[in-house]
Amino acid sequence: MPETLHTTALTPEPIVRLENYFREPYNLAVAAARTCYSSQVISTDDVDRDDQTRAQRDRIAESIYKAGHHTTIQHPTFQFVLERVSRHCIWSFLHAHPFYNSEQVSQRFVEVKPEHFTIPPLEDAARSIYLKAVRAQMDAYHRLCELVEPTVNLEYRRIFPHRELSDKRWKGAIKKRCQEVARYVLPVATHAHLYHTISGITLHRYWRLCRQFDVPLEQRFVVQRMVEEVCRVDPKFMALAEDPMPMEETLEYRVFQALHAGSPARLDGQSPGRATNGTGRGFVDEFDRELGAHTSRLVDYKARAQETLAQAVRSVLGVPRGQLSDLQAIDLVLNPARNPYLSDTLTLTTVSKLSRALVHPHFTFKKKLSHTADSQDQRHRMVPASRPILLTHFVADRPDYITPVLIRATPEALACYGEVMTTVWRAITRLLELGVSHEFALYLLPNAFPIRFEESGDLLHFHHKWVQRLCYTAQEEIWNSCREEVLQVTERFPEIGRYLQAPCWPRSQAGIRPYCPEGDRFCGVAVWKLPVEEYQRLI
Repeated sequence: MPETLHTTALTPEPIVRLENYFREPYNLAVAAARTCYSSQVISTDDVDRDDQTRAQRDRIAESIYKAGHHTTIQHPTFQFVLERVSRHCIWSFLHAHPFYNSEQVSQRFVEVKPEHFTIPPLEDAARSIYLKAVRAQMDAYHRLCELVEPTVNLEYRRIFPHRELSDKRWKGAIKKRCQEVARYVLPVATHAHLYHTISGITLHRYWRLCRQFDVPLEQRFVVQRMVEEVCRVDPKFMALAEDPMPMEETLEYRVFQALHAGSPARLDGQSPGRATNGTGRGFVDEFDRELGAHTSRLVDYKARAQETLAQAVRSVLGVPRGQLSDLQAIDLVLNPARNPYLSDTLTLTTVSKLSRALVHPHFTFKKKLSHTADSQDQRHRMVPASRPILLTHFVADRPDYITPVLIRATPEALACYGEVMTTVWRAITRLLELGVSHEFALYLLPNAFPIRFEESGDLLHFHHKWVQRLCYTAQEEIWNSCREEVLQVTERFPEIGRYLQAPCWPRSQAGIRPYCPEGDRFCGVAVWKLPVEEYQRLI
C-alpha cells in the first residue's frame, strides 16, 4: 500500500470515491495471464485455491510485471467518482491521454456556483490577491450572463419567431447560451464533478507519472486517493507498483530546465518561479504568425489521400481498378446513401471492414483554442494532440485570451470581458512577484486562455469529430475550428470533402427522419441544405 498523503494543502480537498470495480482485480490479472498458456480458461478461484496456487500466483504476478507484460492488468476496471477537482487538473492530466472514459458536469448547461473553485496553499497576502481575483471572475461571469441575454433573445427570436420566450423550455435554452460564453472568464481552478473510469494499467501509469506538469500537487493527491481506494478493496493489486517518479526526473521537467535556464521556474510550490517571458513571448508571436487568420490551419497531410483511400476500398473487396474507379470507391464508403453506418448513432465505422479504409488519409492541424474549448476537443481521444506545458505559453504582462463571437457582438459585454482579463493578468503577475510558484498562480488563468498545439488524426476519426461538431448546437469555438478544417480538406481533396457536413446531412442523405437528431434542441436552421462554406451562426 502506498504511503498515506495526509493533506494537499489545497482548499477544499478533492473527493475521490471508488464507485464500482471488477471483483478480485489481482486474481483476475493473474488468471488472465495463466489462461494464455492453458488448455482451458483459468478462473480467479483457480489462482487462489490454496497456499500453493497463491504462491504460484504471486510469482507469476511479479514476473510478468517486471517483464513489462502489462496487458493482464488492463482487464480489471475501476469507476471513480471525483468531486472538487479543478478543470485545470482534468485538462492537464486526467483527460490528456486516450485510455479513460469520463462524464463530467458541463459549464455550458449548469450554472457555476461562486464558491466552487480550488485554493492552492498561499500566504496571507498572496491568498488575498488570489481570492479577490476569483471573486472578480465569478462576478464577471454572472454579469456577462445578464449582458449577453438581450443579444441572445434577439437572435433566438429571429430563428424561432413562433416560440414564446417566456416558456420554461426556451428560457432554459437561452440561459444555457448565455452561460456558454460567460464561462470564458471563469478560472481554470473552477471545480468539476465527474465519473472517471480507467483500467488497472492506466491506474499504474497514473501513479508512476502523477508528479508532472501542470498541477503536480493536485494530480498527486487525486491519484493517491484513487490508489488508496483500490488498495482498500484489494491490497495486492498495487503492491508491485513503482513509486511516483519525482518531478525533477521527468523528461519534461529536465528539458524545461535546460531550455529555460535563465528563468528557473519551480513548480513544487516551494520556491519562486518567474515568468519565462522572453522565450514564451517569442513562441506565442511565432505560432500566431504562422497560424495567421485561422483558428485551425492544415499544415500536413498525405498527398495521395484520395487515391490511397480508393485503393484500400478495392483491397477490402478484392476487385481491380477497372471494376471500381477511385470516385466509385470513395463514394461507397463516404456517401451516407450507400454506407448506412455513417447515419447510425452508434458509430459503427471502427468495426466495419470497409469503413476502416478511412484510416489511411491523415491530416495535421496547427490550432489555437481556448482552454475550455480544448477541454472538449481533447475528448476526441482518437484524434490526439501534443498539448503544452502551460506556463511556457504564459506572458505575464500581456493578457492573452480568446473572445467568443457572442461577446464581440455585445459591446457592453466586450468591455466587461476585457476589464476582467486585465484584472486577472495583474493578479497572476503580482502573485509571481511575491514568489508564488507558477503551479499555484496559474490556477487563476481564465477558461479563455489560448491553448496552442498541433493535432493529427486519420479520416475515420476526424470524420466522426467533424460531423458531430459541425452541428449548430456544438460549442461555437470548436464548431468554427471544425468548419475551418473541413473547408481546408475540401480544397485539397474535393472528393473527400464533399461528404463532410453536419450530422443532419448524413441522415437526410440516408432518408432518416427527422433529419435533426437533437429533438427540442433543434437549432432552427435547415443545415442539411447548406454547403459548409455557408455555415454561420451567432448562438
